[in-house]
This record gives sequence, C-alpha cells and structure tokens, in this order.
Amino acid sequence: MHKASLKDFFLLITLAAIWGSAFFNIKIASDTYTPMTLAFGRIFFAALVMVLYCWMKGIKIEAFGEHWKMYALIGIVNLILPFFFISFGIVKVQSNMAAILMSTAPIFATILGQLFIQDEKINFLKLLGIVIGFLGIVYLFSDDLLINQTNFLYALIIILGPFFYTLGGLFSLKLKHIKNETVTSSILIWAVIIFLPIIFILDNPTELRPSWTSTVSLFYLGVVATAIAWLMRFYILKKNGLVFQSQVAYIIPIFGLIFGYIFLQEKITYKIIVALIAVLISTYLIEKSKKAKSS
Repeated sequence: MHKASLKDFFLLITLAAIWGSAFFNIKIASDTYTPMTLAFGRIFFAALVMVLYCWMKGIKIEAFGEHWKMYALIGIVNLILPFFFISFGIVKVQSNMAAILMSTAPIFATILGQLFIQDEKINFLKLLGIVIGFLGIVYLFSDDLLINQTNFLYALIIILGPFFYTLGGLFSLKLKHIKNETVTSSILIWAVIIFLPIIFILDNPTELRPSWTSTVSLFYLGVVATAIAWLMRFYILKKNGLVFQSQVAYIIPIFGLIFGYIFLQEKITYKIIVALIAVLISTYLIEKSKKAKSS
C-alpha cells in the first residue's frame, strides 16, 4: 500500500473540514428550503458539476449502461435517503450534535461487514469499539438539553443517514472495478432522475421563496460538500486505501463542533465532548482490529 505523504494527510483533513462544514450549511439552508427540496438541490448541483467535470476530462458516463440498475439503487440508498433524513432531522437538532451522530457510520459498517462481507469477522477490539460507540451515543441522548421529547425523533432520523450511507457503500463494492468518476456521476444522474418526480408529488418547490443565504449554502452543499468532496474521497481511497480514507470519520465531528460554535453560536457542553471522545475511540478500535487481524 502506498505510504501516505504530507499532501495525503492534508487532503484527508481538508475532506473532513468540508464534510464537517456541511452540517451548519444544512442548518442555514433549511431556514427557507424544505428538507426534500434541500436534499434534491444538493444532489442536482452535485450531478451538474460531475457531468461537466467528466465531459471536460473525457471520462465516460455509464448511467444507462450495463449497471444502470445498481446505479439507480445506490442513488436511492446512498444519496436520496441519507440527504433527506439529515436535512429533515437537523431542523430540530444542533449541527454539532448532528456531526457526532453521523460519525456512527463506522459502527454500522462493522455490523454490516460482519453480516455480508466474508472477510469481516468481529474480534475483541472490534466488539469493544462497537460497545464504546454505542455507550457514547446513549450518554449523549441522556442530556435533556440536547435531546428531549421535542427533537428525540429528529435525532433518530439523522442516525438513519449514516446507516444508509453505509448500506450504499456495501452496494458500491459491486462496482469497484469501474472508474470512480464514472460511478459517481452515474449514481448522481439516477438520483436526480428518481428524485425529480418525487419532489413535485410530495413537495411544492415552486412556492418556496428562498433567501440568498440559504441558496448559497445549498449551492455549497451540492458543489463542494458533495461533488468535490466525493472526488477527493475517491482520490484518497485509490491512492492510500480504505483504512486511511476511513480515518476521515475521526475528524469530521471535530470540525462540526468548531463550525457550529463559530457560525451558529451553538453550545459545546461536556456531554458533547464525552460523546465525541467515545465515538473517536470506537472508530479507532474498529480500525485497529483490522490491522491486528492482518498482522
């Protein structure tokens, strides 16, 4: 495996900062956009940028080729559902806490990997990581200042986001032999095609009167936090491997906390810090268990 350079670490931290900044931008955009319109707008701008990028680079897009059914399925599971759940849930949940809830993805990855991937076996370190992560989330939920009867359901909805992200990643393994840019653009195209009629049936985006601030945040979410971030992610993944790229999950909540505090004046209480530490320990142990297995 390629030894990570200083540039690789810089890209990893930059990717974490971009994804960490997504939470407070969703919060801003949701002021005048409905959750469904917000989710669609993010996917639409990302698809537009990816199509233009592939066209400029001469990269083939295979949205309607042999694997179109898988592209469509991943578009639903890995984009439409997570984006909607996150956009809907964050209306009543602090963006810094949402960042921590999203960092539970490695926990779901371990569980789904054990169930569906032949080489993934739960050992002591992995089990310990899952338990610590779960206890951290339970501890976070016990604080009425952060989770109460009003927003408890919204917090659970946010957790569905990383679950479906992980499930979509599991499906994506079937397309690992195809160029990353091709897979990304094809998935985004199908997500737009599927989502477009749904948004007009269940929502009425033409009646919205969005502010410029919300629109800028929406554009940022699509172009930067989705299209550019996905390209960076695939670059890191191809050059340094899955384990190195997965470390981004350790850093995202930290930036979520920082951006939520700076831009939204959200609270940073000791329970958020404790839960964050638990999630970081959890993901670290899960990744360490993979190295222990290979040694």
